[in-house]
Amino acid sequence: MKRIHTIPNQLYQHLKEYADTYETKAFLQNDPAWFMHQVTGERNQETLAFLASCLSYGSRKQFFPKIQNFLDYSHDQPFHWVKDRMFESDIPNDNQCYYRLYSNHTIYALLNKLSILINEYGSLYHFISTNIKDKDAFYAIELIVDYFNKETEAIPMNAKSSCKRICMYLRWMTRDHSPVDLGIWSKIIDKRTLIMPLDTHVIQEANRLGLMNTSSTTMSVAKRLTAIMKDVFPEDPLKGDFALYGYDINHR
Repeated sequence: MKRIHTIPNQLYQHLKEYADTYETKAFLQNDPAWFMHQVTGERNQETLAFLASCLSYGSRKQFFPKIQNFLDYSHDQPFHWVKDRMFESDIPNDNQCYYRLYSNHTIYALLNKLSILINEYGSLYHFISTNIKDKDAFYAIELIVDYFNKETEAIPMNAKSSCKRICMYLRWMTRDHSPVDLGIWSKIIDKRTLIMPLDTHVIQEANRLGLMNTSSTTMSVAKRLTAIMKDVFPEDPLKGDFALYGYDINHR
């Protein structure tokens, strides 16, 4: 495949090597993806992963216990905990802080809307598979944003922002043959359409490598970085997520 972007050969090789080195089970030890591997059954996994992705910002030491709450409250059955509205006895619908800018009401509203979705469609998988077009991950992002954004601050208001946590969630669900990502949505989303989870740290790393020159964390920038990663990993551009992680670890 012809490469569109000019990436120095040494960097090109390093990115491929780091992706293979760091996409291992050991990666899960300090990553929020760890939580979805603690439950069995695809519906439990996709439900807990969705909730974990929504809380994955800020300090991991602070948000990991908040995600753990969902495991503890649900007794490792998050799908039925949400579907049957058992969360109502665990998450009060009030304005007390749950995590940083999220109040209990923010989380309650998220769980309430997710419960409605599950009872209407059967699962998050069936919500996406029923409505998606062309197995396009960006369309899936728009579906999630449009369904949830008027109900809770835990979901971005629109898909003009980088939607980093939704992009990360879709990576978890879609990429197959991975010791980290589940791949349980690989039949409904083409992993070649996935978009890089973009935050300030990823932008800083991409700038340092000379791949980009921007401080913006918008969807258009996320798509540009994904296109660059597609030159290195044409069939699986989000393998570049592990590559940038590995490059950062090795060049601190």
